[in-house]
Amino acid sequence: MKYDVAIIGGGILGCATAYRLADNPAIRKLIVIEKESDLGTHQTGRNSGVIHSGIYYTPGSQKAENCRVGRRQLLEFCDREGIDYEICGKVIVAVSDDEITRLHAILQRGVQNGIRCNPVDPDELAELEPHVRGIAGIRVPDAGIIDFRSVCLRLADLVRERDHEILTNAEVIAIEPRSDHSVVQTSAGEIEATLVVNCAGLYSDRIARMAGEEPTFQIIPFRGVYYELREEARHLCNNLIYPVPDPDYPFLGVHFTRMLDGRVECGPNAVLATGREGYSLIPVEMKDMMEILRFRGFWTMVRKHWRQGIAEMAKTLSKKRYLRALQRLVPSITQDDIVRSRSGIRAQALDRNGELVDDFLIIESDRVVNVCNAPSPAATAGLRIGQLICERVASRFS
Repeated sequence: MKYDVAIIGGGILGCATAYRLADNPAIRKLIVIEKESDLGTHQTGRNSGVIHSGIYYTPGSQKAENCRVGRRQLLEFCDREGIDYEICGKVIVAVSDDEITRLHAILQRGVQNGIRCNPVDPDELAELEPHVRGIAGIRVPDAGIIDFRSVCLRLADLVRERDHEILTNAEVIAIEPRSDHSVVQTSAGEIEATLVVNCAGLYSDRIARMAGEEPTFQIIPFRGVYYELREEARHLCNNLIYPVPDPDYPFLGVHFTRMLDGRVECGPNAVLATGREGYSLIPVEMKDMMEILRFRGFWTMVRKHWRQGIAEMAKTLSKKRYLRALQRLVPSITQDDIVRSRSGIRAQALDRNGELVDDFLIIESDRVVNVCNAPSPAATAGLRIGQLICERVASRFS
């Protein structure tokens, strides 16, 4: 089992990277290694399914550029492959005077990033979303909705069609560097590869350590809980409704998202997960939790964000608290209108100073390319990120 490239992780980034490499004549044989029985079952299959426009991101950042280019590439791919999506637009809503300055800053970022966006007053807001109550807003017409797992699965199909391999039920146990290749030890056997690409998401830091890196950060899993509007309450949201995010807390806040099938999801919030795959409060994965608690940066983050952390935990434990957050945007929503739905986990890199790494982070060595932080909009920008990784990998085989 010898390959030119072995990609660890069968989410949208791993499959997009494999897709970009699949047609390169210098790459004769590649393999995607996934520990689960299917592809895209973690972050790819458990996100909100929003095609982001890039309005939030710092102009000139990797996030901003990759989102802009990646969004275009994603839509072209979906059109070509017949994958459903909808460009429905969204509104970002200010509900208090203290949010106006932050709303204006978001609008300025959007303009600098070349995003179509425009301010709306309360009357215009009511036309777009009749049940929203806000004092100002931003209309972002190019935001959309999609099922990212369907994109991931189609990418994998195209990789297979080009005579490359996808191996599931194969958990990576160790990586042994050799003089001209690496041996990837998996639960399904050994794999030899000239180059390894780490797209392991929730486990990217552990894989990096297996490959000989000494990262100065750690992946912290944040769990987000979703509620869903009952069918008779779906009229409360036409498309996508977002709050003005808190600049001191690196999450967007609970929001409303209409899905392709007509359902409307509310959320997610963000709270420390009980494990890297801690989709529920119990059981607690002690190995994961001890790893978090021993990390100095975690306690620095706690001291900085403990108030927000308590508020997020309260929303996790109390439906009434969650409802209050939703009522800031849609006051008429009631407790009977929402039902507990699914949960997802965001893999977030945290540095030793307690700062959450905001941009994409890729670390390279002679034999391994580690994608160590790929926060939102990684799914929207997946094909672009895969292209960038492909360029780095292909240059070593030319």
